[in-house]
Amino acid sequence: MYIWLGKCPVIYYNLYMPIYRKVNKNFFKKWSYDMAYVLGFFAADGYITNNKRGASFWSIDITDKELLFSIRKAVDSDHKITERIRKNIGSNIYRLQIGSKEMVEDLGSLGFNAKKSLTLKVPNIPKKYVSDFIRGYFDGDGNVWVGYVHKERKTSTVAIQVAFTSASKNFLISLKDLLHMQGLMGGSIYTHKIRNFSRLAFVNKDALKIYKIMYNRKTPLFLNRKKEVFERYMRL
Repeated sequence: MYIWLGKCPVIYYNLYMPIYRKVNKNFFKKWSYDMAYVLGFFAADGYITNNKRGASFWSIDITDKELLFSIRKAVDSDHKITERIRKNIGSNIYRLQIGSKEMVEDLGSLGFNAKKSLTLKVPNIPKKYVSDFIRGYFDGDGNVWVGYVHKERKTSTVAIQVAFTSASKNFLISLKDLLHMQGLMGGSIYTHKIRNFSRLAFVNKDALKIYKIMYNRKTPLFLNRKKEVFERYMRL
């Protein structure tokens, strides 16, 4: 903005003017491979905030910087990724925050709101995109473990376990049902008596079926360090 003082223009900056960033506001309107993954990841590690001025934001906070850049690319955004240093923990947190009331409303229509951690359920996902949603949630709030069991016996056994964690037990129940529709047979849900979370776990054959479901095609949207745990086990 220019203000004329005599014959010379002076540039005047309004510090309160919003900075508009690029983003695909239609991203959550239509199912796609990328949308299903980002939605799954958001279900695990995302949140919605509304400020006093009526603006709405959806955000993702994670420690994996490269993956967050891939998510930003998927939603066609140029929003800044900020970093919060955590000296005591040893890993920094990276945040992608996007202000868009339209996108927040679309997330709401899919069952995600500002209190999603307690009310979360698996949305109605087209079969074509189920694997991407599961992989997204797994990368956000899942883990895979490989180790020896029955160590008291003469011959111990190497086992693999996949677990999904959530503050919403109902979400894990619906996730278990969804995985059973993909051919899994087992799965057990454990609820912590003190801390407010539940865990859905699968072992061995079911764990390997989850691997085949999640990594059934080439895509840049996945955490390589988690995928490698499966593949190390399969090389044993």
